[in-house]
Amino acid sequence: MKAMAVRPLLLFFFFAQVRLSFSGGLSSMESIPDLQESMYMVVDGYPCVRLLNLSGKIGCSNPGREKVVASIRRFRNANDLTQLTAVLVSLDELQDLLHRSIHICFRISNDVSFHKNIVGVLVESGAEIRDKLKGFSPTQKFPQAEFAPYPSINYEWNSMGSGIMLKAYDFPVFLLSESSTSMLQEVADKNEKVMNGYTTSVAEFDLVMQTTKSGTHDSESCLKEQTCLPLGGYSVWSSLPPINMSLSYQSKPIILLVASMDSASFFRDKSLGADSPISGLLSLLAAVDALSRVDGWNDLNKQLVFLVLTGEAWGYLGSRRFLHELDMQSDGVSGLNSSLIEMVLEIGSVGKGSSQGVKTFFTHTTGVSSAVNDALDALKRAQDSLKSENIEVLSSNSSNPGIPPSSLMAFLKKNSLTSGIVLEDFDTAFTNKFYHSHLDDMANINSSAVVAAASLIARSLYILANDNNDMHSSVLGAINVNTSLVEELMGCLLSCKPGLSCEMVKNYIAPANVCPSHYVGVVIGEPSFKPYLGYVDDVSRFVWNFLADRTSTPKENASSSCSKDCTNEDEVCIRAEINGKGVCVISTTRYVPAYSTRLTFESGIWNVLPPNSSDSLGSVDPVWTESNWNTIGLRVYTIQNGAYDHFILIGGITVTILAYFMIALARSFITKALKHD
Repeated sequence: MKAMAVRPLLLFFFFAQVRLSFSGGLSSMESIPDLQESMYMVVDGYPCVRLLNLSGKIGCSNPGREKVVASIRRFRNANDLTQLTAVLVSLDELQDLLHRSIHICFRISNDVSFHKNIVGVLVESGAEIRDKLKGFSPTQKFPQAEFAPYPSINYEWNSMGSGIMLKAYDFPVFLLSESSTSMLQEVADKNEKVMNGYTTSVAEFDLVMQTTKSGTHDSESCLKEQTCLPLGGYSVWSSLPPINMSLSYQSKPIILLVASMDSASFFRDKSLGADSPISGLLSLLAAVDALSRVDGWNDLNKQLVFLVLTGEAWGYLGSRRFLHELDMQSDGVSGLNSSLIEMVLEIGSVGKGSSQGVKTFFTHTTGVSSAVNDALDALKRAQDSLKSENIEVLSSNSSNPGIPPSSLMAFLKKNSLTSGIVLEDFDTAFTNKFYHSHLDDMANINSSAVVAAASLIARSLYILANDNNDMHSSVLGAINVNTSLVEELMGCLLSCKPGLSCEMVKNYIAPANVCPSHYVGVVIGEPSFKPYLGYVDDVSRFVWNFLADRTSTPKENASSSCSKDCTNEDEVCIRAEINGKGVCVISTTRYVPAYSTRLTFESGIWNVLPPNSSDSLGSVDPVWTESNWNTIGLRVYTIQNGAYDHFILIGGITVTILAYFMIALARSFITKALKHD
């Protein structure tokens, strides 16, 4: 009877304790998101994603339709893996781990179970990593060799090339931010210390690709099933002076200055490409700015046209599409005629051309022609006019198989008689040891080299536009590159601080992102020469506005405000994205879609066309696409060890059984005691 009286009292104290504990938890967690935030750490990182082409797939993806969850361990300490593991690796270890897809890795090939248990890869980052590496370039030793206009496709332009980014991996790979790197290093170390503990910290990878879920493993099938989109974007061209569209025929020979604005990387959103190719873009923009302050362009003998291409890192999409539109005489290239292109001058990688105060550049030519000789003479005259700047222009080695990987290759394949020069900061092989990697950032280039290249190009273009005629030294001396502009552009296009939120960019557009990335992206919607600006990336829109502004000529009447289009055919609306600041100017600046010439968009569906004999590069066009996905994420949390759960379960069952027997024994004892009383 006493036992029965004690039970309600014990229950009262139990529920009172539960209420106090619950109310104490509520005081610190006021919502479900608060609870989730305390349980899960969202990790800041950059994923390797799934890309496809006509022959298969590359890049990374979860192996199935579900998230991947695995314990975190350092790769160098993971000698024997008996459970699913997410390995934390340094950049040099990443190459060792992934090289099995290129040259079978000895360590993994002798322990298949070791490799099967690696289900996710976390790559460390940090300022000190660059100094430890001799180089890191995940692309080929001859990038895009299939597009070369010569047979020596085994030549090694890129000695550091490993090719790992062109292989497929059925597990997620994330590059960590610096802050996330230190956090996960601590997590991995903790897991090592409590190897057999009852809790472990795990990484949860959400990198489920739609192409994996649907089983579409090449570009043609995934486009048909709409589980991917083609790589591409919008190139920009502009002329100085503006072309008079009222004239039925343009007669001036064209000097075409070319640069690229897209790069590539193993990690999609970490593609800065500072030296290759953004240093060339910076030089082009700075040269245009310098030339815009010169008068009398209508009196010169040549027409200058500036072409900034995107998609060049993925099959020369921009240059090939531009040439295709020229053949078709499309609206986007109205005013241009391919037969009038006298010279193609391309600015390649020029950001590393400075050494011990001397800025050295190399000219890679398409061969011997009067136009090439005139351009070389112009470069020599420009160099002589810049003697105080210690600039040296040298011819590339005659033993080179031809021009290096560049947009000029597409021009040569289209017309083998094209006269062209590529200006680079290297002779026989890339000096950029981080070509097409996330380490090709602002620290990899020198602003003085970019300024020197821009000065050289600006003065050379003026000499060529003047038909190499003699001119007073004061004329060339007046063409000067704004050093502050170059440094500001570097901060805008190659750094998160200030990044695309810098004043120069915000003066023209309303950027969607702060941190720049020069990955080409995908084509959204139907390609157009007057695209919906929401489908055009930040950098393309900025370049369009910058060139339209710098190449414009004053209007006779007061400038008219605009929000989208202008009434006159010769005018464009710049700063249209800035409320109340749009203005119409006289300028010939156009967007040109950049996507594979093997693709067509009909009734909302992308279709792959068969190779066309008129498109010499169509047969080798990979037709790159990017898989769709719902979300991409990476988070870390703690779970109980499965063995511990089993121990608790068995222990609970054991206690329950013992309690049952104890209760039965106690009941029997109490019953006997009561009868005895």
